[in-house]
Amino acid sequence: MMTSSSPCLAAVTGDLEAAEPTAGPPPAPPAAAAVAVAVALPSRLPLLLSLAAVYVVWSSTYLAMRIAVAGLPPMLMGGVRFVIAGGILLGWLAFRGAPLPTRREWLYALPVGGLFFVGGNGLVAIAEQSLGSGLAAVVCATMPLWLALFAAAAGDRPGRREGIGLGLGFVGVVVLSSGGEVRADLMAAVILFLSPVSWAAGSLLARRLPLPKGLMAAAAEMLAGGALMSAVGFARGERWPAAPPVDALLALGYLIVFGSLVAFSAYSWLLRNTRPALATSYAYVNPALAVLLGAAAGAEPVGWSTLIATPLIAGAIALILLAKK
Repeated sequence: MMTSSSPCLAAVTGDLEAAEPTAGPPPAPPAAAAVAVAVALPSRLPLLLSLAAVYVVWSSTYLAMRIAVAGLPPMLMGGVRFVIAGGILLGWLAFRGAPLPTRREWLYALPVGGLFFVGGNGLVAIAEQSLGSGLAAVVCATMPLWLALFAAAAGDRPGRREGIGLGLGFVGVVVLSSGGEVRADLMAAVILFLSPVSWAAGSLLARRLPLPKGLMAAAAEMLAGGALMSAVGFARGERWPAAPPVDALLALGYLIVFGSLVAFSAYSWLLRNTRPALATSYAYVNPALAVLLGAAAGAEPVGWSTLIATPLIAGAIALILLAKK
């Protein structure tokens, strides 16, 4: 991937260029400038709302998932979540006249949905049966590290800033791995650390396969991934409880509406309409917010390894993503 200059530097350069005298037309009158601002603001609204969704909502889903898996089987819970969310989104889009996915697009949605949801989301749900939500968020934040490694393996050598980011990020991973919570349940920790690898592979595949257009891609991926999660859950011997706890059901409802319909649809939109660096920028915002939420609302203890690893990993992801075009 190519690197580019900083957006701040580009903005300064643009201002300097605009200040130089030119032989062009005179500047727009104040009324025209006001109209231009009024037009620009609505055009940015989908971007701002999508970023808010992946920043804030996804930070809270780690705690919501931990509450849900305390009373519901992890893979079946995820299967129900994504089948319902994907079905609602597909029905709404079809009602608005969007074309349904073709058979070929459904086939392509299966591996992407499997990587996103069985590997990415499902492994987190299993791990959170014994590990804290803040730890899970910090581990999942390493996803762009794996994206950069996959790109390097494909022959795209990382630049200096990306190389520093990769080194800093994996120092954070080592620090995080040395914490007492990770060592207390090594199997859950291994499962958790595989999650961002799967999500990174799904993100790469989603950009390369001919999936449905727009939000229909998110609907197809959620339906395909939810069906695969349900199949994996039954294969693991999971069974839905006869009387699920109320707080687990409320958490599941939150995950369906906000975590899936709102946030994943926003992420899907960002992947297709913005630079990859911006689409994946949630990765260095979510860890700190999720750790704070887990400690404040979930009464989760925050160990020294998490406190040290969180800024290390967040800084590493910022270096890598800001180096991308």
